[in-house]
This record gives sequence, C-alpha cells and structure tokens, in this order.
Amino acid sequence: MNLGRLSATAGFAAIALALTACSSSTSTAPQAAADPEARVVVANFRAPISNWALESDDAYVLSIAGCLETLTKYDQTEKKVEPMLATSWKQTSDTVWEFELRKDVKFQDGTAFDAKAVAGSLNHVLEATAPARAVNPKTIKKVQALDADTVRVTTPAADPLLPYRMASVNAGVLSPAAYTETGIDPMNHCTGPFAPVSEKAGQSLTLDRNENYWDGEVKLAGGEIRYITDGATRSTQVQTGEADISMSIPATSLATLEADDKISVLKADSPRTSTLYLNNSRAPFDNVDLRKAATLALDLPAMAASVYEGAAQPATGPFAPSEPWANPDLAVPQVNIEEAKKLVEASGYKQDKPLEIIAITERAEFAGVGAIIQEQFKQIGLRANVVTKSYGAVEPDVLAGKYDMILSQRNRMIDIADPIGFLQADYSCEGGYNLSHYCNKDYDQLIDQALVEKDEAKRHDLYRQAGDILAKDAVNVWLVNEQAIDGVGSQIQGYVQDPLTRYVLTKDLAKTK
Repeated sequence: MNLGRLSATAGFAAIALALTACSSSTSTAPQAAADPEARVVVANFRAPISNWALESDDAYVLSIAGCLETLTKYDQTEKKVEPMLATSWKQTSDTVWEFELRKDVKFQDGTAFDAKAVAGSLNHVLEATAPARAVNPKTIKKVQALDADTVRVTTPAADPLLPYRMASVNAGVLSPAAYTETGIDPMNHCTGPFAPVSEKAGQSLTLDRNENYWDGEVKLAGGEIRYITDGATRSTQVQTGEADISMSIPATSLATLEADDKISVLKADSPRTSTLYLNNSRAPFDNVDLRKAATLALDLPAMAASVYEGAAQPATGPFAPSEPWANPDLAVPQVNIEEAKKLVEASGYKQDKPLEIIAITERAEFAGVGAIIQEQFKQIGLRANVVTKSYGAVEPDVLAGKYDMILSQRNRMIDIADPIGFLQADYSCEGGYNLSHYCNKDYDQLIDQALVEKDEAKRHDLYRQAGDILAKDAVNVWLVNEQAIDGVGSQIQGYVQDPLTRYVLTKDLAKTK
C-alpha cells in the first residue's frame, strides 16, 4: 500500500479533540509587511547537553532551530503523517518499509542528499551507546540504501507505526560531514530552512537563512535560539523584548503576560503531565505501600488551582482523561491522610534522614509544587527536603537510579505521535527513559503485544490495560495535566504553536520592522 500521506485513524482524531488548540497561531488580522532582513530570538527551555547527538534531546533543539529535518512529518493540524524529506513510502512486507526520497534537496554544505546519507544518519543513531527512545535497535533492525533515492528500513517485528517513528527528531538526517571523531557538528550540515553558523557554548545557537532551501522562500534572515532553562527568565525576556518568542511559559507567569497587550499568549491542550517521579528501584519507594501513601497524601485539585492558577487539571493517572486509551473509570485520587499513615506504618519504613525532592528549574512552578509536597508529606510522617536543579544537571544520576524523587514532566507524544513510544521508553523493564526504574513483566508483555498490533481498537485497549497496571502499582504520582503555553511578541507573524515542541523557526515565520 502506498502511504505517502498516512491518514490518522479514529484514535488520532480523538487526539485532535484532546489537543483542541494545537494549531494556535498569531492573529490573522492584516499586519505590517514582513522585514526580509529581520532576525528573531527564541527563548527555549531546553539546552543541548550531549554534543548534538541525534539520539539525545539535543535533536529537539536542532529541530526547533529550523535545521534538522526528517523523512516524514507529523502534522499536528491535519493529524497525519506527511512527506518531508521522503515523498512517499510503502510497506513491502510486515517488517520492511521503503521510502522514496526527494530529488531536489541538498545539504546546507552543498553536498547531495541521498539514500546513502540517510542510511548513515539513521544507522549512527541505531549504533548509539544510549539509544534514542523512538529509534533504536528494538524498533529498527537495519537501514539500507537500495539506490540513490530509495531507503529500506527493516524492523525486528511488524511495526504498523514505523512512519510515525520516522517523524521523530531522533530520526533526523545530517550531512555525512557532520559526523566527526569528536562528535556531531551541525554547522551548515542540515537540510532545513535555517543553517546553524555559530554557537556560544551553553548559551545560544545562531542561524542564517538557507538561501537554497528545497521547500521555497525563507522569510527571515536568521535567528538565535537561547538556552534558558529557567521559566521565569523566559517569561521576562519576551516581556522586555529580549526574546521574540518564549516557549513553555510557566503557569506562575501567565497572568502577567496576559495583561501585556504587546504579547500574544498562545495556549494548547497538550499530552503533558507534571509528575512526581518515584525511584522504584530503592528504598523507600521500592515498596508499593509507600508509593500509594505518597499519592494519598497529596491534594491534586488544590495544587492545580493554586500553583497552576487553574491553567492545569488534576491528573487521574498516566493519561489525560480525554485520551482515547485512558480508563474512564479512573478518578482524581482523593486525599486520605489516615489511610496514608496506615500504609507508611505497614511498609515498615523507618526514616533516618530526609528524602530529597528534586524540582527542575525548567518549570518555575515546581519549586512551589515541591514545597506543597514537602508539607503534605509531613502529615503522613515522611520528611523531605526540596532542592532545585536543572534537568540536564541531574539526568545522569536520575537515569542511573541515584535519587529519591524528582518533579519533572513528560509529553507522551513527543517521541512519536502515539503513546507506544512513551509506554515503552518510560515504563518497560529495559526502557531507555525509565526514570522510575519500574519493572513489571506483565506490563512488558502488554507492550510487546501492542507493538505489533495492527488493529487500532485492540492496540488502544492494550494501552488502557498498561495504564491501569501503572496506576495500580502507583509507579509515580501523576500530578496535573498541563497546557502548552508560549509567549509571542507583537512583531511576529506566521508562528504556529506546536504542543510537541518540534518546530519554531520555519520558512513561514516572519517579523515586521
């Protein structure tokens, strides 16, 4: 079957209802003419920490910057996987897909974009020591160049969602010259509308217009991506005009920005849940009674109303209630201090020192959330201290299981536009992003079934069962379902908000004088 434009099925249509404002954009009213020599500044919540390795979250920075492109693209407005660097694709057997490439593309260094380069990029990611969440040897067995314009991708088992995986930023394609002995060099080695030309380490990435972009005219002369992990600072920068676009505005800054008539505040429901991750691999949270006690101690509706100022909804579990694979019978956990105290006592846990709650600085509201959790834990006899750190600084220890609790958040559709990526990477025994260090063989069996299930209704039921296991095991405390909130200056035209935070500097983005 020819899948050059893979239609989203009924389940993905339901995502459209859940993400009601996904295609929010700046006003369509008549505006001043765009300045072709204008440059924009984007305050991004994520900083590259892995030497631009495409298997890491650094790939998101390159995608946001309008540099990195992929074979396919998930269009959030149309709810479809669409062509990008590939023009069409077909499944020749259960485990083999073939992608036809565009013939009018060149890398920014002038070299040819061809199947050999694509295979080289994808195989580089597959060979990584720390595999990508959506593109790894468990999901892709082999990538080959059949001829100059055709790439064959072989999977270990049937994978009906492979075109979705090829839209993951981790499946991005760079020029062969980008792969050096010292790491990835993205400078002038992408195919996108903007070419990276310089970087201030730890601070920003500067880009110029790609004058030979395959998809037509690029309206901006260039831009700068600033790495600003502190949410309050991102909010301040768009208000002062230091940034034209600030991504992921914290709820604590929302009222201030909404009162500023020079700024458009864009909101979209997103598949993002703020979570208190519990380390299931060591005491005390290797005990399910302690994990259940943690959930019963917290007043989630009060937290959503106070810290999040009504810009988030209390969570019922690992999925938002509006998602088609969520269990409609799951309710927001109710506070029950007495029951929580009994569970702490039943666990036999004897606390000799305070536990540590890491509140990541990328989300300004987490400091307040941590303080609330600290106080509410006291009521059930658990002492905890809150420390604030950037996620990049703590990720190695968290992935290694060297922590107690961390306040973080995760967009379930960011790896691929289907929850299988999240469910596999975050909670399976061998998951590459299993921050909770959770392992349940029954859960893994469900995920293995879902990976090869072609029938959407059956696959969604498997997702629902997997989510029920996570909720029953109280793996984490899922706190609130968030909105994506961006602040945009009044001079910006053509900005389309992406709740999956992949695209910002696009060919159609413009700025007035």
